[in-house]
Amino acid sequence: MVLGIAGFVLIILTGLTVVNLNFSRQNPGGNDFMVHWVGTRALLLDGISPYSDETALQIQEMAYGRPARPGEHELRVAYPVYSVAVFFPFALVNDFNLARALWMTLLEAALLLLTYFSIRLVNWKPSLLSLAAFFVFGVLWYHSVRPLINGNAVILVALGLVGGLVALRARMDELAGILFALTTIKPQVVVLVVAWVLVWGITQRRWRLVSWLVGTEVILIAVGFLLLPNWLLENLREVLRYPGYNPPGTLTAALASWFPSVGRRIGMVVSGVLALVLLVEWNYGRSKPYHAFLWVFFLTLTVSQWIGIQTDPGNFIVLLPALALVYATWEARWRNTGKTLTGVNLLILLVGIWWLFISTVSYGDQPQQSALLFLPLPAYLLVTLYWIRWWAVSPPATLYEPIAADEDIF
Repeated sequence: MVLGIAGFVLIILTGLTVVNLNFSRQNPGGNDFMVHWVGTRALLLDGISPYSDETALQIQEMAYGRPARPGEHELRVAYPVYSVAVFFPFALVNDFNLARALWMTLLEAALLLLTYFSIRLVNWKPSLLSLAAFFVFGVLWYHSVRPLINGNAVILVALGLVGGLVALRARMDELAGILFALTTIKPQVVVLVVAWVLVWGITQRRWRLVSWLVGTEVILIAVGFLLLPNWLLENLREVLRYPGYNPPGTLTAALASWFPSVGRRIGMVVSGVLALVLLVEWNYGRSKPYHAFLWVFFLTLTVSQWIGIQTDPGNFIVLLPALALVYATWEARWRNTGKTLTGVNLLILLVGIWWLFISTVSYGDQPQQSALLFLPLPAYLLVTLYWIRWWAVSPPATLYEPIAADEDIF
């Protein structure tokens, strides 16, 4: 039986890889993956720093057929050097199109697992129709398809976050700490939620969680120094220069591009208010049990997109589990009405965000999304998370109690 299932899965993955290979050959791109594929090969096969101008030139030649021109994306490595562990198996594949196809297969599998664990995490028991709708949504909505085509590792980061939350819920604190530490391959996406995990873990005296998270991160940083002794300074230099060659990467920058006279001030006020809200919720939630921690976790993840940390709508896939929390709460509270509300909202988000992208996209070397895509999903989640706050956070809530130690989390 096990061999049969394994064989079936292998056939499916092989078929997906063949489809992805044909797609890769016919549709050049995958620049997010390309940057790190070339950077990893430069470091591990040629001994060249992935942050060097030489490596950046290799990437640009591969993407553009020439060095990047002023105003073009410079396609430079900006991840911590220990992220090469993720890309190393694919960097051993000499054919970029094949490596990209294999990477896309991994991301597709990760999307399915992310959707499954998002449902499992919040004890959502949807009907068969709702289950199918959420899986279709999880794979096909804009914030899944964009990082998949670009080859963005944020899908793996999202899966790591959900895996950490599921492990934490099952009191597998060592595994949770490891998974949360591994998500720091994209530190700007997770810095606030990892900080929240540490705050809550310390307050709750979950010392295994705290020690394994911090210990794993220290090991990752140390391994980075073994690979490239000066990596921290080189990486910091790339992080600081990153906003200079990218489209607006914060709400403030986006608003400033639309409203030059007042946009920056509006963005700063919004970010400041959200920072204060977050401090209040952290102070309230740090002494509360897991179900309250989970709500604050997703609020923190949502606020992270607007608080002034450099990001991109391509990273919003990390917010998929927050949607599951909202819809699970609706259906638990209002049954059939909640199911209808969930279905309508899934359709609106699926069609609406794709419509916004298609109606505002600009074309250059690759299709460029509008900064307008910064707005819909975080705004939607801020409203709906506060809509369900009483049921998700207050003591009568029972949807999110810890799984029993002997219960299978899978």
